Amino acid sequence: MAVETLLVGLLLALLWAETTDVSPGGIIVPGYFALYLGQPLRVLATLTAALLALLAYRFLARHLILFGRRRFVLMVLAGALLSQAWFLVLPQFFAAPLELRVIGWVIPGILASNLARQKFWPTLASTVTVSALTFAIVRLISLL
Repeated sequence: MAVETLLVGLLLALLWAETTDVSPGGIIVPGYFALYLGQPLRVLATLTAALLALLAYRFLARHLILFGRRRFVLMVLAGALLSQAWFLVLPQFFAAPLELRVIGWVIPGILASNLARQKFWPTLASTVTVSALTFAIVRLISLL
């Protein structure tokens, strides 16, 4: 069912971006979020990592020239580092459940890059909407 969810997510994200001119956090992000909507703590952890990557970018952008490819690579690297740090450090403080892990290594960085490139709230609302639509369509397909 994971492949179907990712394919439906890709299709809906592409249609959404073409019709609204707002990227839903990247083309692959809604599909991955839809895969984990049953584990809301993972989605929340991923959003937190993306927001921290965005804050790191905004801090570093004051001191470095970060546009285009450099910005994207910085965001993906920051998201990957935060994902790994989340995985390694969090269990040291308390027994973190598996649901509190970040989704993937690149998903937070891709989402952060889109949050920096577009307006924050429309991007976040688009991500949530397309993820929920993907989740609903896949569940409907699985019933048929």
